[in-house]
Amino acid sequence: MNGTNVKQRYLPFLLFLFVGSGCAALIYEIVWFQLLELVIGSSAVSMGVLLGTFMGGMCLGSLLLPRFIGRSQHPLRVYAFMELGIGVIGLILLFVMPVVGGVYTAWAGSGFFGMLVRGLVAAICLLPPTLLMGATLPAMSRWVETTPNGISWLGFFYGGNIAGAVIGSLLAGFYLLRVHDIAIATFVAAGINVAVALLSLLMASRTSYEGATSSVPASTTSGAKAVYVTIALSGMTALAAEVIWTRLLSLLFGATVYAFSLILAVFLMGLGIGSSVGSALGRNIKSPRMALGFCQFLLCAAMAWASYVLTNSLPYWPIDVTLSSDPWIKLQLDMVRAIWAMLPAAILWGASFPLALSSIAREGQDPGKLVGGVYAANTVGAIVGSMTASLMLVYFFGTQHSQQFLIALSALSAMLMLAPLAAEDDAGSKGKMNVVVTALLIAIAVGMLAYRVPPVPNALVAYGRFLPTRNGQGDVFFMGEGLQASVAVSRLSNGTLNYHNAGKVQASSDPADMRLQRMLGHLTTLIPDNQETFMVIGCGAGVTAGAVSIEPKLKSETIVEIEPLVPRVASEYFGEHNYNVIRNPKVNVVIDDGRHFLMTTKQKFDGITSDPLDPWVKGAAMLYTREFFELVKEHLNPGGVVTLFVQFYESNEDAVKSEIATFFEAFPNGAVFANTIQGSGYDVVLFGQNDDRPIDVDRMNQRLSSPEYAQVAQSLREIGFYSAVDLLATFAGRPTDLQGWLKNAAINRDRNLRLQYLAGMSLNLYQADPIYQNMISYGVKYPQSFFTGSPNILDSLRLAIDTAQFR
Repeated sequence: MNGTNVKQRYLPFLLFLFVGSGCAALIYEIVWFQLLELVIGSSAVSMGVLLGTFMGGMCLGSLLLPRFIGRSQHPLRVYAFMELGIGVIGLILLFVMPVVGGVYTAWAGSGFFGMLVRGLVAAICLLPPTLLMGATLPAMSRWVETTPNGISWLGFFYGGNIAGAVIGSLLAGFYLLRVHDIAIATFVAAGINVAVALLSLLMASRTSYEGATSSVPASTTSGAKAVYVTIALSGMTALAAEVIWTRLLSLLFGATVYAFSLILAVFLMGLGIGSSVGSALGRNIKSPRMALGFCQFLLCAAMAWASYVLTNSLPYWPIDVTLSSDPWIKLQLDMVRAIWAMLPAAILWGASFPLALSSIAREGQDPGKLVGGVYAANTVGAIVGSMTASLMLVYFFGTQHSQQFLIALSALSAMLMLAPLAAEDDAGSKGKMNVVVTALLIAIAVGMLAYRVPPVPNALVAYGRFLPTRNGQGDVFFMGEGLQASVAVSRLSNGTLNYHNAGKVQASSDPADMRLQRMLGHLTTLIPDNQETFMVIGCGAGVTAGAVSIEPKLKSETIVEIEPLVPRVASEYFGEHNYNVIRNPKVNVVIDDGRHFLMTTKQKFDGITSDPLDPWVKGAAMLYTREFFELVKEHLNPGGVVTLFVQFYESNEDAVKSEIATFFEAFPNGAVFANTIQGSGYDVVLFGQNDDRPIDVDRMNQRLSSPEYAQVAQSLREIGFYSAVDLLATFAGRPTDLQGWLKNAAINRDRNLRLQYLAGMSLNLYQADPIYQNMISYGVKYPQSFFTGSPNILDSLRLAIDTAQFR
C-alpha cells in the first residue's frame, strides 16, 4: 500500500518529465528534417521517406522495448537512460549527417534505386534515435498498474508528451532556428534530454520498484484486434487529414516556416487536449469501446466541418491581411483560424488513444506491452495516412474526394466498435438486426456528411490569403492539385495571363514580369564564351526557360522543376510567351528540386539561371544559401555564368540584404541588374561568374546584330531593350559599391537557413521602392574593369548607367 502511495505521489512529476521529452523530440524532428532535406531533397517523395522513417522508428521502438527489457527493471532508470541515449545520438547526428550527405551524393540517382538510397540515408540517421523515442512511453508505463486509474495516467503521459511537442514546435520555429541555428537548437534539445534523465534518475534513487514476474497476455482480451484496427484507422485519418489541411492552410496563411510551425502546434494542441479528456473519461466510463466508437463517428462530422471551413468559410472572411504590416498580428489571426478549423477533429483523435488503451486493458497485463501495441498500431496507421496523402490521395483524387475517403474510413472504424456492442443484448436475430440498423444509420449520416464536402475553390489556389480583396479580379480558368503544390492560371480583363503558386502570382505576361524573366534568360546566354548547355531552376510559366531556349548555339537545356504539374501548365497556357519551350527537342525537363539535382549530377553548364519561389516559402531558402551557390559554381564550365532572381516586393530590407550578401560571398565578382517600373524598385537579377573575365559588350552586340540571333533580338525589343548596351545599362552595383549597404547583412547558410525566417516576417510588406532606393543611395558607379569593348560602346554604356536610363 505504501509503495502504491509513493507511486501515486510521483505521477505528476512523471507527467512533467514527459512534457520535457516531447519538447526535445519536436525540436529534433524539425532540425533533422531540415538537415536531411538539404541532403536528399525537399520533394514530396523525400519528405514521405523522412516522415515514414521517423514514425517507423518510433513504431518499432514501442514494440521492441517490452520484448527486450523485462518488467524487473526500474522504469524510471530505463526511461532516464533512453533520454540520455536520445541526447547523445542527437549530438552525434549534428556532425554525422554532413558525412552521410557526402556518401549519399556519391551514390544517389533517380528512379527506384534513388528511392532506396534515400531510404537508407534516412534510416541510418533517424532509426537509432526514433527507436528510443518510441520506447519512452512503454518504458514509463510500467510505473503504473493496468487499473482504470492507472490507464488514465498513461493517457495523461501521452497528453503531456504532446503538450511538450507543442512547446517544442513553437520554440524551434519561432525562436531557436529564427534567432540561432541548428547547432544551438540541438544543444537545447540535448540539454532538455539530460535534465529529464537526471530528474528521472533522482526519482528512481528515492523509490523502490518491484516488477511483476507474469502478466495477462493482451491477446486474451476479447475484441482486442478490432480495437487495434480502429486505432490504426484513427492514426491514418489523423495524419492524412493533417497533410491535406496543412496544404490548404498554407495557401490561406502563406507557406512560411512560421505558418507550418503554427499549424503543427495547433494540431498537436488538439491531440493533447483530447488525450487529457479521454484519460479523464477512461477512469469512470462504463464502456470505453462505445466511447471510442462514438469518437470515430464524431470525427466524421469534425472532418466535414474542417473541409467546409477551410474551403467555403475561412477564405471568404472579410479580412484584408494587408491592413497590418505587423507579422505578429497576422500570426494571431492565423492561429485563431487554425484553431477554428482543426481543433474539433484533433481533440477527438487525441481522445481516441487513451480510450483505446482502456478498451483492451485488463488487470495484470504488462503496461509496456499494452501501450507499445496500441501506440504501434496508431503509428502504423499514421505512417500509411501521411504517405498516401502526400504521394497519392491529393495528386490522384483531389482534396475533395480525399477528405470524403477519410470520412468513410472514420465511419468504418466507428462501425468496428459500435456494431458488436449493438449485438451484445441478443445473440440471435435481434442482435443481428441491431447491427444492421446501427451500420445503416451510420452509413446514412456519414454519406450525407461526405456529400457535403466542398471542392477547393479555384480562387483560393490563385489568391490565397488575398482572396477576400482580389476575388473576381481575373478569370481563374485552370486549377490543378499537384504532388508538391496546387497551381492555377488566370486571365485578367486586359488579357494578361497569371501563373499562381503558393497562393499568389509567381509569373505572368505582364510587361514588368516579362522583362524580369527574359532578362534572366538572355543575360545567362549572351554573356558566356560558350553557349551550348544551360540549366534553369524553376519552370514557372516557362518564360525564362523560353528565353534560354532560343539561343542559336544551344545544344541542350535542362529545366529542373519540383512540381510535375507546372511544365504542363507552362506548355498549355504560356506557349506563345515562352516559345513553346517544353516541346523544344533540345529541352529536357527533370522533376526534382534544383539543389538535389545539382548535388547528384555530374553535368556542367555554360550558364545556370534560378527563378525559385519566394524566399519566404518554406524550403525555398535552400536555394539561396552560401553552400548552394558554391555548388552552382562547381557545376559551371570555364567562363560560365549564373543569374538569380531576387524580389523586393513582399520582402523586407534585411531579407533582401541577406540574399544579395550571400550571393556576393560566393561570387565576389558579381553584379546587380535592376528591373524597375518607371524608376521604382520592383526586383533585380543577380549575376555571377566562376572567374574574373569582363563582359564583352562588343561581342554581345555582334551576336544580337547577326541574322541567327534575330529571334533573341526581337525578344529583347519586346521588353524595351534594343541593344546589348540597353540590357547592360540596368546595372545597379557590384559588391564594392554596395559594401556599406550590406554591412551586417545576415549570411544565409545551410546550418541556419536564416533567409526563410527573415523573409517569413514580411508577407504583408510592400516596400520594394524604399529598399531599392536605399540600395542605390550609395551611388551606382560605372565599373571600370567589369565591361570590355570598343571606346564608343563603353562610353555609351557609361552614359546610360550614369543617367539611369534603363533603371
